[in-house]
Parts: sequence; C-alpha cells; structure tokens
Amino acid sequence: MSRIGNSPVEIKEGVNVTINENILTAKGNFGQMSCVFDPVISVEIKDNAILLSRSSDDKETRSKHGLYRSLFNNMVIGVDKGHNKKLELRGVGYRASVQGDMLDISVGYSHNIIFQIPPNLKVTAETEKGKAPIISISGCDKQVVGAYAARIRAERKPEPYKGKGIRYVDEYVRKKAGKTAAS
Repeated sequence: MSRIGNSPVEIKEGVNVTINENILTAKGNFGQMSCVFDPVISVEIKDNAILLSRSSDDKETRSKHGLYRSLFNNMVIGVDKGHNKKLELRGVGYRASVQGDMLDISVGYSHNIIFQIPPNLKVTAETEKGKAPIISISGCDKQVVGAYAARIRAERKPEPYKGKGIRYVDEYVRKKAGKTAAS
C-alpha cells in the first residue's frame, strides 16, 4: 500500500488545476506546468485536492502511484511558490556574475566557465564583501532547478582537505586530516 500515493495533494489558493484525458495542468503565479500520466492511475479533483487511485496492485502500478503523487505535488508547489536552490562558491578568488542569459563563474581554472541560463529559470549571483559568493536558482519546475544546480556544482565539487569548491548552502563537507610530518 502506497502511503505517499494515498495522501491527497492540497491545491493552494491561486492555483488552477485541470485534467484533460491523461494530462494534468497546473497554473499559478510562477507559471504553468503540465504532466502526462499513465492511464493505470486515475486522477480526480475533489474538495481542493488531487486524489490518485490505482487500477491494480502489481509492483509497477504501485510505484507509479507514489511517483505521480510526488510529481503533482511538486507541480502545485512550483506554480504557487516556486522551487529554489542556493550554491556557495568557497575558495580564494572564486567569483560569479550574471550577464543577460549567461552565468559566468570563476573557480580557479585558467578560464571562466560560462553557463547558458534556461528561459524558465531565474538565476542571480550575490557577492558580499567578506563572504563567499552565492548563486540563487529559482523556477517552477523542481527537476530543472535541481539539474541546473547539479551541473554548476559538478564543475568544482567541494574537496575534503580545504573545503574549497562549489557547494549547496546547507551542505556539510566532512574534512579530512592532511599528512603529518614524520619525526
């Protein structure tokens, strides 16, 4: 029995959700998203909530039950409030700036790394004196926001000896002890 799939998705005020055959569409302040779902899962809207039920009890159908519930919940939250990730650049001389639809980061290589910003994301770079630069990524699609943040982080993952690199703001990097001199 899917505990996640059985719980209803609450539709917030200001969010409009419609079902057309096998497509669920959500509109809100941050934009519009739609998701095609499998016909083995039946979806209905009742009392400002999206209710999901499955037709059979086989393993694949049970897994889709929880999957679509999570996808629909992320859609409703995304079009209502949006999803965001923050990355911190730790290291001497590490910088970030946004110029138009390009993100330019300098993280210790001989050249700057330039990322194209997708049109459905909003990216800002904040630099405060004495603190590490922070890149904020926000958008209505949780998957796109997470994938873009992971792509930036992959350019210079935090290393365990000095802690330098690109990390999520709430990420903890376990530091290792360096070499000790032989006596």
